[in-house]
Amino acid sequence: MSLPLAITGFLLLNLAAGLWRVMRGPTAADRMLAAQLFGTTAVAALLLLAEGMAQPALRDVALVFALLAAVAAVAFVQRVWSRRSDDVSD
Repeated sequence: MSLPLAITGFLLLNLAAGLWRVMRGPTAADRMLAAQLFGTTAVAALLLLAEGMAQPALRDVALVFALLAAVAAVAFVQRVWSRRSDDVSD
C-alpha cells in the first residue's frame, strides 16, 4: 500500500469523527465547522488519491470541492449575520 493511500484512509477516519460532531451539535456553528472539516478533508483525500492512483482528473474534483466549501461557509456566515442584525434592530 502506498503512503498517499494510507494517509487517505486516515483522513476517512477523521471524517467519521467529524460526522459525530455534525450529528451531536450542540450549535449550528459547531455543525458548520464540521461541514468545513468535510470539505477540507475531502479536498486533501482527493489530492492524495490523485497522486497515489495517478488520476489527474481527481485534482479537478478537489478544486470543485474546495470552491463549494468556501461558498457554503460564506452562505452560512451571511445567514447568521443577517439574523443577528435583525435581533439587534428589534
